[in-house]
Amino acid sequence: MKIPSMQVVTDQIRSFIQYIAVQFIQHPEKAQLKVAELGPQKLRFKLVLEKSDVALLIGRNGFSASAIRAVMKAAAERASVQATLQIHSHEEEEEMLARESQH
Repeated sequence: MKIPSMQVVTDQIRSFIQYIAVQFIQHPEKAQLKVAELGPQKLRFKLVLEKSDVALLIGRNGFSASAIRAVMKAAAERASVQATLQIHSHEEEEEMLARESQH
């Protein structure tokens, strides 16, 4: 079995996350999906949403987010890639970026 390139895997996972997120959230036009390659075969996806959309996507007791992460990880593992998904509000993202710039 041929293992797809990192770009193909990244694009597939990005498309999956975008498709799923739009099904849950109310403000898809304000959503941002950021991808970082943390190392060989290691990706981090960060979904930055309106504060009200974060709760919708995470779901009751985190079940929706857990299910999305499980499917994403399974798809990534088929290509021998480790992938993580972080879900933040725009406000949380700004706070994290401010903290990082201070160091």
